[in-house]
Amino acid sequence: MVGSVTEMRTRRYSWDDPLPNAAAIGRRSGLELLLALRRGDLPTPPIMQTLGIERIEPGEGHITITMAPREYHYSLLGTVHGGVIATLLDSAAGCAVHTALPAGTGYVSLDLTTKFLRPVTVASGELRCHGSVINRGRTTALAEARILDARDRLVAHATSSCLLFEVPDAG
Repeated sequence: MVGSVTEMRTRRYSWDDPLPNAAAIGRRSGLELLLALRRGDLPTPPIMQTLGIERIEPGEGHITITMAPREYHYSLLGTVHGGVIATLLDSAAGCAVHTALPAGTGYVSLDLTTKFLRPVTVASGELRCHGSVINRGRTTALAEARILDARDRLVAHATSSCLLFEVPDAG
């Protein structure tokens, strides 16, 4: 049985219905939506619970997302799985784009180019992922994201292109 060599650990978590957030995209700007999320006026998206994201700090054209690495993020190698790091980078880059969008405009990631610079473990301490918009056009936006560990060392970097689209009126 896989996992039977050592003591099995358990993680339990819950999440809120994600549909109220999706409906709010048509009525609020991206920055207003993320500020409402930070205040607790909107439910936390399920991915934040899944990853264990602790807080977000959005501003116009940028965001900081913090998360502490945990054992449940580990790969076979005993380090945080690259998919977790990539998801954090994608979230920060996409949310940075979102902060620059008006009500009724949504986005989806077109690509994510990621560079992993050092291994991340629980000993890395709190991760701070900074996302910022590099350029926003009419139909696409380009953003970057950087993850720093508790010692301010760059652990990963990414760029992302996002497709912008009109969200049907939710009203």
